[in-house]
Order: sequence, then structure tokens, then C-alpha cells
Amino acid sequence: MRVRLALAGALLATAAATAPTAHAGAGDGLSVDPQGTVAKDGTVTLSGSYRCMDDSAGPVFVSSTLVQGDRSTGIGGTRAICDGVVHGWTNSAVVKEPGYRSGAARVEATLMQLTAHGPLGMPLPGFLAVEEADVTLG
Repeated sequence: MRVRLALAGALLATAAATAPTAHAGAGDGLSVDPQGTVAKDGTVTLSGSYRCMDDSAGPVFVSSTLVQGDRSTGIGGTRAICDGVVHGWTNSAVVKEPGYRSGAARVEATLMQLTAHGPLGMPLPGFLAVEEADVTLG
């Protein structure tokens, strides 16, 4: 079993290392709103806007990670519409203990496209845009 896991891990690492990244178009972009929210039940909501031009190579998503102190958590993912128009995105997730608190934080957002590569046609991520921004959680 361990041999299979090791081989699978090596195959994935090789595929990731050799996969071409998605090519950001001239109109691809991403922003993060300066305010986020933390509800009493631990639900964190982040938002912003994006624009992408072409999703013909594979689906595109807006993902976000919230960083506060030494804590880092992925907060949802939104399927993007790539039609050249600016769209809003909102990602939410319930974050339990230890939860986030109101105040300063940082958001790392990515506009990421999954494309099939390699002999197995495995979907691999390519980054169309990346944005890091300071936010205030309220």
C-alpha cells in the first residue's frame, strides 16, 4: 500500500512540475474588498471582483485564503464567468475553533483555471491572477 501511495505521489508531483501554467490574458484581473465579516457562528465572508476573458481551456475559480496572526484558512471558492465583464465574487466558510476575530487580516485571492494535462488528462491549476490585500474583519 505504501509503495502505491509513494508512486501516486511521485506521479502527481511530476505532473504538477511539468504542467504548463494557464496564461493570463490582458484583461484578466482580480481585486479584494477592504472589508470582510465574521459572524457570531464563525462564518467568514470575503468578497471582491474579477474579470477573465476565456475559460475554453477549463473551468476558472476565484479562491481565497484568510490570514490572521499565525492562522491561515481557505475561505470557499466561486466559479468564475469568463466573458470579459467585471463580476463580483463572494466566498464564505464556517471557521470553528480557534475562530477569527474582528480587526486586521490579510486575504490572498487567486483566479485559477483547471486544465487537463499529461498522459492521464489530470486537471492541474494554472493561475490567471493573484491578489494579496489587507482587510478589516468586522
